[in-house]
Amino acid sequence: MFNRRSFLRGAGVALVGAPIGAAVVAAQTSGGGARAAGTGLPLTIVNHTYRYPNAQIFVSIVGTDLNTGKQVYAEADGSTSTVSLSDNGSDGFADLSIPLAGDGDTKLAIPADMSGRVYFSIGDKVKFKVVTDGNGNAALQYPAGWVPGDPSYHVLHDFVEFTYNSSGMFCNTTMVDMFGIPLAIKLDGASSQTTGRLVDGGRDKIFAAIKGNADFAPLVVDDLRVIAPGHGIDTGIFPATYFDSSIDQVWQKYASETLTVKVDSGTYTGRVSGGTMQFSGGVASFSKPTTQNVFYCDGALAAPNDGITGPVAAVLGAGFNRSTLLTQTTQPATDPATFYTGSVTNHYSQAMHANTVDGKAYGFPFDDVVSLASYVQDGAPSSCTVELTPF
Repeated sequence: MFNRRSFLRGAGVALVGAPIGAAVVAAQTSGGGARAAGTGLPLTIVNHTYRYPNAQIFVSIVGTDLNTGKQVYAEADGSTSTVSLSDNGSDGFADLSIPLAGDGDTKLAIPADMSGRVYFSIGDKVKFKVVTDGNGNAALQYPAGWVPGDPSYHVLHDFVEFTYNSSGMFCNTTMVDMFGIPLAIKLDGASSQTTGRLVDGGRDKIFAAIKGNADFAPLVVDDLRVIAPGHGIDTGIFPATYFDSSIDQVWQKYASETLTVKVDSGTYTGRVSGGTMQFSGGVASFSKPTTQNVFYCDGALAAPNDGITGPVAAVLGAGFNRSTLLTQTTQPATDPATFYTGSVTNHYSQAMHANTVDGKAYGFPFDDVVSLASYVQDGAPSSCTVELTPF
């Protein structure tokens, strides 16, 4: 199955680097300004904020050319340019923005064979910068809205993710790093699908829910965004030991009980022995994760692309974030009514899911477990629409 994790792997390290906060995209590029026109997928941008005119909204389409591995940005017609140091202006930043139409909907195109992001900013443009990576190649530095010193920190912005190639269009909204602008995707093709739409007043409800929890409240940055807890740990505004007691309880539980994990490749059983969780069937053992590992779904919970250990790691990561490992010995848990029931849980992700129309959101990296992520795909796409919904 194609999902956000396979999407990120398909994009190389490029899109993984930005969410983790490395800022400099590791996808190597060389040269600059080479323009390539392809058959793009029609993309319509709909401004339904009802509070900001089109003139105050900016769009940028950035990512990786899947044929060359180079970092590129797109023009309105779907043509692309390879990033170059010469893209940086006198202020030190690259203006990669596309203005919206003067009024009404804006017609753009997603370039063929590209994996990346469509950024939206309101009131000002986000700050991209082309830098030289460790190998001496040009690389694109993405905005990091969770870092107080980032040049785009005070700009209201958000993004959707996509891969468009010969296999189809794969796209999602995401709150894995932060949430600022409510966005909805409509993908037309073999069928018509929508995802990401919030309930009426959803943005205000999300902000209120996060503010109402003492541990999570510092993650709210004015009326700009809510930062994901993992990034909150990085910046010192969220407790780094938040999940520690819960993690200890899980390890204690499965020292004497058996955990059963069912994934596409089979059913595996695991127990904690010698401080590690050891599974049957060739699954690699797992060290006890940290709170940071749980929120980021990395480190001890890293998911290799091997079809065995990777899927099991994803199920464990989802179980920790959704707080189901202590209540259900067979995973993944499939009933959302049983998620986030404890006082110590990922209340950030809980608030995102509680305020989407279809209950789907990307609140943490493994939120696609049991298909609860705000993700759609189509093997024969005809068009895509991204709507900035009311708030």
